[in-house]
Amino acid sequence: MTDETLDPGLVERATSFVQRKMEGRRPTVAVVLGSGLGFLHEKVESAVRIHYRDIPGFPVPTVYGHQGELVIGRLAGRDVLVQSGRFHLYEGHSAERCALPVRVYSGLGISTLLLTNAAGGVRRTFMPGTLMLIADHVNLTFRNPLTGPVPAGEERFPDMSEPYDRGLRRLARDVAARRQVALDEGVYAGMVGPCYETPAEVRMLERLGVDAVGMSTIVETITARARGMRCLGISTITNAASGISATPLSHAEVMEAAEAVKDKLAGIVEGVIERL
Repeated sequence: MTDETLDPGLVERATSFVQRKMEGRRPTVAVVLGSGLGFLHEKVESAVRIHYRDIPGFPVPTVYGHQGELVIGRLAGRDVLVQSGRFHLYEGHSAERCALPVRVYSGLGISTLLLTNAAGGVRRTFMPGTLMLIADHVNLTFRNPLTGPVPAGEERFPDMSEPYDRGLRRLARDVAARRQVALDEGVYAGMVGPCYETPAEVRMLERLGVDAVGMSTIVETITARARGMRCLGISTITNAASGISATPLSHAEVMEAAEAVKDKLAGIVEGVIERL
């Protein structure tokens, strides 16, 4: 576990840097793209692209399928910020570092966070390509980005009784129904990784009432809720979890499944943004 402590002024410096590059745009929604889902940044019109290497405190992603840039422009008729590529705990980053982008978005005036991820299916009826709306989560990373001094604009003890906004979930279900896209709903568990779960761990997750498991999203959601942001989360089920799947798991399988369902996911995300 890393004990990295970030410079208290880093959020403000990163926020100021991104704001100067936005060319007057004022997005109110940010979309975070998970493994293999970076295609959506290509749909942003009149885009300004800011590479992570240029933003104070933003490390360059080391995982295939994560681009490493912020894209600000028009999507579904609205100004948006798209985060193409994540920082992960398993890359050696602290929870505080992984939370940095969300704190920047809040500082930019963004009030809605749409999170996507690739996840393993724990629910036995989930097949690769299933889209799952996240109704709740279980934090099995045992990391919390709120530990330590309370940054300006954050609650010390944020309420987590509804981490994923009920109204946004209702909107996503309506968009999916109108577009005739199947959208399940369930509980997501976040684990550190980077190894996939063992069959015994998956049996544990089943007993905990978990439907899908991945290696992201939790830290971002906790941070967003502490800052009063509304969250919507959608998992792409890219494989059956270990012990359920009859074949060994691989990142290539994750990327292939994400590619197969990308248009359906994009349709839901764009439909939600359009109706916000």
